[in-house]
Parts: sequence; structure tokens; C-alpha cells
Amino acid sequence: MKALSLLALGLATKACLGLAVTSNPGRPKDTEAVTGATQDIVTWDEYSIRIRGERVILFSGEFHPFRLPSPDLWLDVFQKVRALGFSAVSFYVDWALLEGERGSIRPDGIFALEEFFPRPGPYINAEVSGGGFPGWLERVDGRLKATDPAYLDAITPYMLTVGGTIAGAQITKGGPIILRTGYTQVNNLSTTNYDTSCLEKNYMAYVENQYRKAGVTVPFIVNDAVPLGNFAPGTGVGAVDIYSFDDYPLQWSTAPPNASNWSGLISPLLSYNYTVHEKQSPTTPFSISEFQGGVPDAWGGVGVETSAAYIGPEFARVFYKLNYGFRAAIHSLYMVRIGNLGHSGGYTSYDVGAAIMEDRQVIREKYSELKLQANFLQASPEYLEMHPDNGSYGIYTDTGSLTVTRLTGNPTNLYIVRHGELASSDSTSYRLCFDTSIGNLTVPQLGGSLTLHGRDSKIHLVDYEAGDIRLIYSTAELFTWKNSGTKSVVVLYGGEDELHEFAIPVQPSRRVVHFGNALEVHLLWRNEAYNYWVLDLPVFGALSRHASPSRANQSVIVKAGYLLRTANITGDTLYLTSDVNTTTAIEVISTPHSVSQLYFNGQLVPTTASTTGRLLGNLTYHTTNISFPDLTNLDWYYLDSLPEVQSSDYDDQLWTLCTHTTTANPRNLTTPTSLYASDYGYNGGSLLYRGKFIANGSETSLYLLTEGGYAYGHSVWLNASHLGSWSGNPASLFANQTLQIPSLQQGETYTLTVLIEHLGNDENFPANGEFMKDPRGILDYTLHGREKAAISWKMTGNLGGEHYQDLSRGPLNEGSLFAERKGYHLPGAPTDQWTRRSPFAGLPEGSRPGVGFFATAFDLAVPVGYDAPISVVFANTTVANGSTAARFRSEVFVNGWQFGKYVNHIGPQTNYPVPEGILNYNGTNYLAVTLWAMDEESFRLEGLKLQANAVVQSGYRKPRLVEGEQYTERLDSY
Repeated sequence: MKALSLLALGLATKACLGLAVTSNPGRPKDTEAVTGATQDIVTWDEYSIRIRGERVILFSGEFHPFRLPSPDLWLDVFQKVRALGFSAVSFYVDWALLEGERGSIRPDGIFALEEFFPRPGPYINAEVSGGGFPGWLERVDGRLKATDPAYLDAITPYMLTVGGTIAGAQITKGGPIILRTGYTQVNNLSTTNYDTSCLEKNYMAYVENQYRKAGVTVPFIVNDAVPLGNFAPGTGVGAVDIYSFDDYPLQWSTAPPNASNWSGLISPLLSYNYTVHEKQSPTTPFSISEFQGGVPDAWGGVGVETSAAYIGPEFARVFYKLNYGFRAAIHSLYMVRIGNLGHSGGYTSYDVGAAIMEDRQVIREKYSELKLQANFLQASPEYLEMHPDNGSYGIYTDTGSLTVTRLTGNPTNLYIVRHGELASSDSTSYRLCFDTSIGNLTVPQLGGSLTLHGRDSKIHLVDYEAGDIRLIYSTAELFTWKNSGTKSVVVLYGGEDELHEFAIPVQPSRRVVHFGNALEVHLLWRNEAYNYWVLDLPVFGALSRHASPSRANQSVIVKAGYLLRTANITGDTLYLTSDVNTTTAIEVISTPHSVSQLYFNGQLVPTTASTTGRLLGNLTYHTTNISFPDLTNLDWYYLDSLPEVQSSDYDDQLWTLCTHTTTANPRNLTTPTSLYASDYGYNGGSLLYRGKFIANGSETSLYLLTEGGYAYGHSVWLNASHLGSWSGNPASLFANQTLQIPSLQQGETYTLTVLIEHLGNDENFPANGEFMKDPRGILDYTLHGREKAAISWKMTGNLGGEHYQDLSRGPLNEGSLFAERKGYHLPGAPTDQWTRRSPFAGLPEGSRPGVGFFATAFDLAVPVGYDAPISVVFANTTVANGSTAARFRSEVFVNGWQFGKYVNHIGPQTNYPVPEGILNYNGTNYLAVTLWAMDEESFRLEGLKLQANAVVQSGYRKPRLVEGEQYTERLDSY
């Protein structure tokens, strides 16, 4: 379940297509939905939505607040999304983080909802543990995403709490929420394999009914996981106001090592076009609530930069423009900005190659490409009333290898040209034929030909109105146009080595052509256009960008560098907030009226005026030195974090007894008592088991079946002797081993210790499955020579399980390791009582395999005015002889926050961004690292450092330090 959040369109606010839910504390019995919006501020028709009468294109990107747990940095991301020209942001809330303990819903601190008004679920998918379902849901005896009473009883309190915040934030009450978004079954991604038989329409209706009863009056929009028309208006029970769907042409799976390999392409044209839309939902806008903006990367995968190249600017040019050919009026990309939160199917990073990087940098070319496209759409309100066709071959061009989609308007027509084969890398020359207001033309008129180089697509303009000026045609693409005083300023661009009329070959430079005092045209090489920014000026009152003449010119065009965030004009002075990463020329291209002064982040910029009135200057980048401590030279303190193995008299009396003889889990028990972690309230982090038995001397081996998620691992000890480890496999959710048992003394008591990595619960993609209930922990075992009942089991995970200790960081921050249960990962831990030892020295002799906990402190002093994204970076470590990768796992804690899981022998992630606010940029920080050696091979950590991924002189709002719990002795810890 998700929300598209509208970002201001010139207003200093944000808004969402968010969910709101029932205010009735009981679970209603009826499932007949109350449908239809009951207000007149947000309306819609077959073309688009309207807000207060003005048509609005929703160009949106996904951004998850829980993946950036420094709330003061959310504004930084919003500004970067708005600077793209996007009008909306879509985001989720992770139920599992808010209600880790059933009945205790905690939407506060970093989990507060008010600043986001999000898509709250209950199910979100989103590559998070359980797809957002809390672990305790595994014990609910009822089908998930269905009308089973036990499930509805489980979700309703959460919906009440989240809905109480959201319902009061609708635009009808002065808030930002304009639409409420739901998915098939009001749960994300509920149809698979084009099978709709799994859909429970009464469940959709039930949830809708609660939202309407809660006072939600804005339109409902569905997000169908496959464009099949499920819940479109007029389809019966559960039908919504606006139909929408998902599509991922290159699939939601790890990119190939060769990022240019599009062999996995599934053409969107096999699923949808405008004719299909008119059959499915003719009364609503063409809407794609979730379109591919990245790809995930699995354990052992190709890395985020290969992912970024795979879904790069070429992908954006081909597939997003394909959707514009169908006049997409709601178009949301998944993702646009991402961040830290591991899940069963992937490692810590969730960068997915999105336009805005995990560390918030905007250096990927895809970011700039999206800026060109979004600003074109925002500058072209007539787009929303055009009539599309589905494309043709050989009608508008002189070649049959290209497809041309025509969007017909009055007077403007758009011709979108692409290769007929979507994956084609050919360079194809063509001439374009079309009707204009002055007759039929074939272009280029001045000779030569147009060219589509490789994976590209172009939007050609015919009779395009830019203010009081009409362009008869342009073969170059439009970035934007604005009125600047009495003239129109038009910015066009084309690719390198292309010919565009006005018969000017576009090289890596620009051409500015003036037509009297009425028109100024900038014809740019595409990469030069990347340096242009369009910023809306603050507008107060009703949302209106084009409908009112007084609002039509409230924007500026500025040529600058890395990033422009905001613009404001007071009198004859333009004030910009901006970021630079090098000294950059700045040129004010267009303002609603003449300005003579320019301020950059509060500082006056010396400027000169060009002969045409443009303001010219330089934004000076002042180099600064940011020094980082050498972690190898710091004072580190060490603690054995597996005393259960090393200490023969370890007391486990406070551990949880595994005594349940039945389970609600769909997997039937194959052990005398359940050893499923969720049955005892342990839903994340590592798991630790102790099985005791009295030997009779006939024991020969131990068979063990465990499960912990893809690339998980386990280690097994008998008393202090290591029996073996499963080091993990990126393709394996579970593993079985048979481990040899040495000769045992009859009558002696022995203890098996099993440490298992828990990398998150499975998602629950299909509507008719219970995949998130797939258990974690020990699934089965056999002590050969003995009956299973000979072993009595105890277990532990994070201290308190679902009654977790650290409310500030949420239920998934800790695991079963001794240091975590004691709270030693938190700032203020009593490190002076531990042994002086560095992780660069490795684990002490005799403690491998085992787990060590290492902690240190360091100071940072980052100058004010600089945004310097910082990461903790590992170097790949080999065993002592240097021949193979050392088999070890590591967790990274920064100021108490778990910010990374590193698996040396699987990878690929070595760089772990930690946001400012979690890191104290101007003070002392506490760093803790675990080393779980999975075999007896000697190794020492070969590299661990702090690294600034960039140093940007920035107009961002410096974030406050996020308050988290400090170390205090946990009296009930063990």
C-alpha cells in the first residue's frame, strides 16, 4: 500500500495520495464499500486529476522515510525531487517497525508520520522483512490479506492509529493529501502470473469502507500489480475511483553483469496500450502508480553502480517516453531515492540504482535525464488533454524500423519516435512528415536527416505554444519555456552529433537565437541542458500553475551546476539556495521580471549583465579539509560475544524455553516442540539456541535443518567444540547439514549451541499465499543414535523479543549476540572494563569459530555549510595465507544504530552510508563492529575506514542529531 505525495507545484508544502483508515475501534462486519469521492477540490476525468479546477500531472518518485532515519534530511530529499520537476513523492510506512509488539503501536521519534502522510499498508512489499508485516503475524491463525477474522482483527488497530493521523490531513481540511492509494486487495502487488482468482474483493471493499467511515473524502486510486483492470470503476465490489497499475519492463531482479544486456526485457506493449486502457477504465486518467525506476541487487550480486547503469538514462528515455505516448497523467517511479534497510532477498543497501543515490548524491545521469523529461511535462499543460494513438510504422517517417506515436492536441501535436524493437542499439536516420498550421512538412527542411542513436526516444513538437509564441515545429526536444518579462524563453536540446532545425548541428555547446524582443531560443547539447534548472517561486494560496494568468510566470530558469534547491525574488534580487561541488558559472536565463542582484546561500554573488539582460556570475566552491581518524590507530575494546560457548558455567536460566507443541505456522512441526523463532517472539537479528541432553554414548552425528533467508549462515558447537558451519549461499533460504559427533561420555550433560543469522522474513507478494510465515530458526534436527525428545531446547534473540528494549531505534535493530542483549552497542557502554584489542588483530586464538565485539570512539568536525555523505567502508579480507576470502560476517553499529550487515565471502556490498544526524558531524561518535568467524581459519580485518563519498558546499538545512537511547545497565539481560 502506498501514497503518492504531491510536492507543492509552487507551494511550500507536500501532499500525498495517502491512505487513511477507520476511526471505529471495532471491526465492522460489512464488506460493501462506500465508494466515490465526496468533495469537489480533487476531481478527475478521463484526462487527469484536477486540484481546485486545475489539471495536474503527477510525476512522482518513491522515497521511504524509514530508510533514512534522520528526519531532518527528508527536506533535503524533497528539494532534490522537486528540483527534478517532479510534482509528487510516493512513500510507505513499515508496519513491522511501528508495531513490533502487538498492541503497542509507536509512531513517534524517527517513526513519526506527520511529516510524511504515507502509504501505511498494512502490507507494503518494498523489500522489507515480511513485506512490512510484523513477525508476530506469523502466529495469527488466519489467511493474510484476506477476510479471515483473525487477520482483520490484527490489522485494524494499526490502521486506526495511522489513519487517525492521515484522515485529518486531507486537502479538504487544509492538509496535503489529495488521493488515497490502494493496491489490488488494498495490498501491494497482489496479483501474480496474470491470475485474478486469488483476489478477495470483499477484503478490498472492507478496507475501503473503513476509510470512508473514517472521513476520507478524496478519491480512491488502485494500483493493480498487473494491468488487468482489477477494481476499475464499475467492476463491482471493491471498485475504486481511479484505476492504475504497475509495470517493470526489465523485471524486479538483479541486473546482469553486463549492464547493456536487456535480454530480460518484457515489453510493456504486451500488457498495455491506450486501447487497453480505454477498455479497462475509460472514465479515468491513464495512470501507472509504480513504474520501474531501479532494480534490486541480491547477495552476491553485481553492485549498485551496475544496477544504476542497467536502469540508466537510456532506459528512462525509451520507456518513460513510451508511457507519455499513452498520455500517462499519473506516473510514479519505484524508486527515486532509497536507503538502509536489509531484507531477506538482499543486502543492507537498497540503492537499486535510483536517480538519487543512497547517500543522497545526485550525480547519476539518470537524475538529469528525468529533470529534462519532468520539466517538459510541467511546461506543457496541453499534454493532459491530448489524444494518443498506439504507434505506427512508416506513416510519419521514411523508415519502417521506427515507431512513431502521435499525441493530437489543439493546436499542439507531439510525435514520439522510438525503435520498433525496444532493446535496439541501432543508429537509425530518418525524416519526419507531419501536418502543421502552415501545411504538410517533411523535416529537416534544410537537408540532411534526423538520427535516433542507439537506445533513445525523442519527442518532436508541432505547433507548440510557448506563451504568445507558437513553434511551428522543433526536431530538438523541449526542456522548458517561461515568460521572461515581455518575451518567451524556450530551451531546446538534442543529442551529440545530431542535426536539428533550425538547421544548426548541436555540438557540446549552446546556441542562443533571438527573434526580436518576443522570443529567445536556447538550443543545447543534451549534457549542457543537464546544467539548467527550473525553480518555482513561492506562491501562496490555491494551487494554480497554469490556469491563472497571475500564476503563469512564477518560475525562473537558471544555468548552474550540481544542484539548485529553491528560488525567491524580492524586489530586484534573486535568492537561491544551491549546492556546488566545484566552482561553477551561473547564468540567470529567465525571471518573471528583471533582477539585478543575486544571492547564493545568503551570500551576494558579484554579477554582470549580458547584452541581452541575462545575469552572469560565478558560484565559488571553497575547498575545505575534512579529516577522518585512522581507525587502525584508535583505541579499540574487545568482548567475547559468544560466552555461551566459551564459558562452561554460562547460566541460561532466563532464556526462553521452547515448549510449544503446536504452531499456527503453515509448515507442520517435525520436531517434538516448535523451534520456529516467531513462535517465541523473535522476529529479526540473529537467533541463538541451546539444546541440552544427557549422553548415552551412542550419539554419532547431528542432522540440522535451518532457515534464515537468502545468504544467511549458521554455526554449531557442542559444548566448546565447533562441529561445523553453513557459511551461506546467495541462492539458499535454508540449508541442512550432517555434523559428526565425537565420542561422548555416558551420563554426561552436553549442550548444543546453534547461532543462526536471521536476515528478515519473506515477503508476501501473492494475494493467496502466506509466504511471510515461512519460519526462521531450526526447522528440523536428528541426533543420530537418540530420539529427538532427548534434547531440551531454549532460545534467545534480541533481548525481550517483541517486548523490545530500545524503543527509539525500533524492533529490528538488535539480535541475539551477548553484546547486543547487554546493550553494549549503545553509546556509553562500559568499554573500559573490556580487553584492549583491535578488529585489525582479528579474534584471539582459541575463539575461532566465534563472535567478537569491538568498539571504539572517534570525533568528527565537518565545517558548517558542507554536506559530506560519509560511509563506513570494509576492505575485502582474505585468510592468513591470502588465497581465499575469509568466511566471516560483521554487523556495524554507529551510535547504537545498526547500519550494515557485511558478509565478506559473499558480498557485494563494502560501502555503508551513514546519514548525518545518525553520525554526529561535530562531536564524538561510538562505533561498534562484530566479527563472526565461521571457521578456524586465521584472519584479521584488512581494512575498515570512514570515507566521505562527496564534499558538497550546500544550502541544505543541517540536520539535528537524532536522539536515541544511551547505554544503561539492562538488569534483566543475560
